Amino acid sequence: MPPPAPLVFLQDSALPEAHFQRLWRRVRALGRERLRQTYQTTFWFDLGEPTNLVEEAILALRPRVPVRRGIAGVEWWLSRMYTTDVQVDFHQDRDEKLALKGGPLVHPRFTSLLFMNRVRGGALAVTRALPCEDNPSLAPDTDEFDLVMPRPNRFSCFRGNLTHGVLDARNQIPDGKLPGTSRLRVTLVMNWWHQRPTDLPTFAESRAYRSLALPARRPAGAR
Repeated sequence: MPPPAPLVFLQDSALPEAHFQRLWRRVRALGRERLRQTYQTTFWFDLGEPTNLVEEAILALRPRVPVRRGIAGVEWWLSRMYTTDVQVDFHQDRDEKLALKGGPLVHPRFTSLLFMNRVRGGALAVTRALPCEDNPSLAPDTDEFDLVMPRPNRFSCFRGNLTHGVLDARNQIPDGKLPGTSRLRVTLVMNWWHQRPTDLPTFAESRAYRSLALPARRPAGAR
């Protein structure tokens, strides 16, 4: 019997090296800005004119998404965590504010990540199985995971209704804080949607992460 098809599409050297290094320098320059709210600092990009370095990267990565027809835009955020203290449970991405308002469960078409650096452990784990409330970190009751190790400029993409989570510094299911220290695991997360999620601001509508902004373009003919 042939092995099951992989759940995750994977591409190394996803961005041209100079482009990736420019983005990574600017992300590092954010320091600890909104580090405690990293998962609540999310933005909408309609795939039009980019206003920041992340949106430039999204446009460059767009051809690597398996199906592009019908994609209206991208929800993006920076995932920053220590692998000795993983702060996110296993989950399926969804229109978060719609769900919290009691609306239907709506998933993005695709979830994707651009890994920015190497860390100890911190593998991405993706599975078809659902999260389980009885397990640490809501880990699904299965051993069937696709695992992706963090590597700089590595792009991974999978269906937006799949369960996924982050393993700890030992590449085990997180179950509390581990001793010792680790560097921040930094990824750019991009959800590709058929329609804009509920109450999701654009980068221009937010005051966060201003160091990522592109210089304003001069009008044609200006000197």
